[in-house]
Amino acid sequence: MKKLVLIIILLGIGLENIFAQGHIVSFYGNFYTDQRFLSKKPNDWAWNETRLNLQLDAHLAQRAKFHTELWFRNLGLPKIVSYHDLFNKNITDPYNISLREAYVKLSGFIFKKLDFKIGKQRIAWGTADRLNPTDNLNPYDFEDIMDFGRHNGSWAANFIWYFNNNFSLQAVYIPVFQPATLPLGIYSTALIPSVNVPGPYHISLMTDTLLMPKFNLRNGATLGTRFKFFAGGFDFSVSYVYTYDQIPVPVNNNIIPLDMLGNIKVHSAENFVREHILGFDLAGSIGSVGVWAEAAGFLPRKEVVMTNSVMGNPLPPTTDSLILRKQMYFKYVVGADYTFKDGSYLNFQYLHGFANERGRGNLNDYFVLSWQKSFLNDQLMLEPVTGGFVALKWKDLRHNYAYFYVPSLTYKPNENTEIKLGAYLFGGKGNNLFSNLKNYNTLFFSVKYSF
Repeated sequence: MKKLVLIIILLGIGLENIFAQGHIVSFYGNFYTDQRFLSKKPNDWAWNETRLNLQLDAHLAQRAKFHTELWFRNLGLPKIVSYHDLFNKNITDPYNISLREAYVKLSGFIFKKLDFKIGKQRIAWGTADRLNPTDNLNPYDFEDIMDFGRHNGSWAANFIWYFNNNFSLQAVYIPVFQPATLPLGIYSTALIPSVNVPGPYHISLMTDTLLMPKFNLRNGATLGTRFKFFAGGFDFSVSYVYTYDQIPVPVNNNIIPLDMLGNIKVHSAENFVREHILGFDLAGSIGSVGVWAEAAGFLPRKEVVMTNSVMGNPLPPTTDSLILRKQMYFKYVVGADYTFKDGSYLNFQYLHGFANERGRGNLNDYFVLSWQKSFLNDQLMLEPVTGGFVALKWKDLRHNYAYFYVPSLTYKPNENTEIKLGAYLFGGKGNNLFSNLKNYNTLFFSVKYSF
């Protein structure tokens, strides 16, 4: 709470100074609450989030702008395990503060056609609808796994040179590597990879050590460049990123026997794969149908092999597992949308390779569809067909598939307020993000007020 009060005081002082100097200031944001509970009795609470999103734009000079975005959140359920926890309000009423963005943008920096942006910023690349294989500068924010396409901001230096209205060149330097934020609560196991160890053992306990890249100007840096142009009624871009895979991979399993019955403890060492990423995207329309496409080629800098050891003693190489070859693999997405004469809206996308998947032969196919229809002068919106199907193995699809279904009903009593009811339903067979959530079907209720 002291941190919250301090931030409000500092923000107030900053606003007072900005207004006193006659700068143009825009202050906006939203209030949002999202409540979910399991559909099966006894209907345990699955997600509890109340968020205040505050954003500020201040035009400090003729060609300078400051932007910041803060989230003040009550997130999660109280984790009270002892009487003494009742004295700690951080436990009884959990909250956090997240700085999503804070940067200064200088237009016409040094040269008239050069823009420069420095600070914490969200640098979004790609043209698809929230499923973007080329969007690899900012770390993924999987905290809420159902909020597809969410990323955290990164501290970056961002340059854009505008040749003219149709051509631009962007260069980005991010000095510190940030891994992805993994899912929270009931979704926490959704992206945890399975661990295979040699021999007829039963894993009773898992621990791990994460090997982070060194924090210096070269080893931990992410570099990116993008050439963007407009031609023939379509927007195109070609990009290159030198970065790390944001989700770690295991490189060694140390097996520690616990008894004579085959129960073991496994300590896993994990690191992040350095990689080159080449990207291409386009967006436009064919008649009245909006279309888009993205493709990204991922090339690991070196081969990744997982080794095994027992009590620190290496096992023979025959027990090693090849995790990732040093060969390029491709993720891509194509999509289209169309608004019918009755006002209903249809959106379809085909994606090859989700964000957590890597390597040739390990990428799944996703078919995502959304159809929505508004009623009562757009006050009521029904989404009866929103969801997706995942093909894991086409040759044995019967036992290797997944699906998710998200029907919802939204009511807008006024232009600033949205009240939404719906469900998250999962199912399937085989090992996949969505089939792994089949025991966590939830109903949800959310309210969003924008100001």
